[in-house]
Amino acid sequence: MLLIARAPVRISFAGGGTDLPAYFTRYGGQVLSATLNRYVYTILSPAPRAAHLISANYSLFHQYAPDRDAMWDGNLSLPRAILEAFGNPGGIDLFIAAQVPPGTGLGSSGSLAVAMIAALAAWSGWSLSRAEIAELACQIEIERLGMPVGKQDQYAAAFGGLNRIRFEAGGVAVERVPIAPEVRQALERRLRLFYTGQARPSSTILKTQQRATAEEDPQVLRRLHLLKALAEDMEERLTVGDLDGFGRLLHEAWALKRGLAASISNDFIDRCYAAAREAGAIGGKITGAGGGGFLLLYCPEHAMEAVTKAMTDMELKPMDVAFDDQGVQVFRVE
Repeated sequence: MLLIARAPVRISFAGGGTDLPAYFTRYGGQVLSATLNRYVYTILSPAPRAAHLISANYSLFHQYAPDRDAMWDGNLSLPRAILEAFGNPGGIDLFIAAQVPPGTGLGSSGSLAVAMIAALAAWSGWSLSRAEIAELACQIEIERLGMPVGKQDQYAAAFGGLNRIRFEAGGVAVERVPIAPEVRQALERRLRLFYTGQARPSSTILKTQQRATAEEDPQVLRRLHLLKALAEDMEERLTVGDLDGFGRLLHEAWALKRGLAASISNDFIDRCYAAAREAGAIGGKITGAGGGGFLLLYCPEHAMEAVTKAMTDMELKPMDVAFDDQGVQVFRVE
């Protein structure tokens, strides 16, 4: 038997940073995000004896030993820690691959955790809800490995769709945005991702942001409070079909976000964004924590060609946007 699990990556429009425990346990957080039809895959198949991990994106191989500490450095620390959470899974080959480059701000590590947990749960006969899969992924990333990440990526990957996700000390609520089908289709046409060619680990930016939040830096808290409010305002624009209004709020959110930490943007990103706006884009942002990855832009349809040319002239690579509604899925192949 072959078992395949996949979890979508996501784009976040507003509220990023309010999903960090340092913020939401005191103030409550919320993000507006959508999952894309780009996935992180986990493929499980039987093996004679030990559990083997193979990562296509990092060209790495690891043989799991249950008596070894999961707190290693390296790109396989997360899948190793997930294997440990399931005890000794026995003889399996576990292959991991993603449709996006790692470290590009689309939440791929959270998607990896969700896909791998769903696959191992199905393999081991565990019955886990989407919320339980997401929460276990958060527990392993945040508590077990001490990664300075929030909770939005794991819940987005588990549930899928265009959602407002609320974070409180007592739990997480995922609320689907009620958007008309024709408005959703227009939104997909007017959003485009452009790969900057700059991958980066988000940990440095997030550690700085988390520390400033914990220390109650007034400027950082003010921006986070405003970003949280913008998530709700942007949802309202989508529900009434005001997509250009949504785009203008996306621009406001980027202006707030880039002030959270100095390394969120750089001269190249600023020049790209200015060129996109000059060509007709209404709003946009760097995906994820910032510093590189994909530039997300909202453009009226008449300006899309000019904006795409401006970005490709700056050697950014375009990627169309289409949403995923399914979240994590598991398939069995006999």
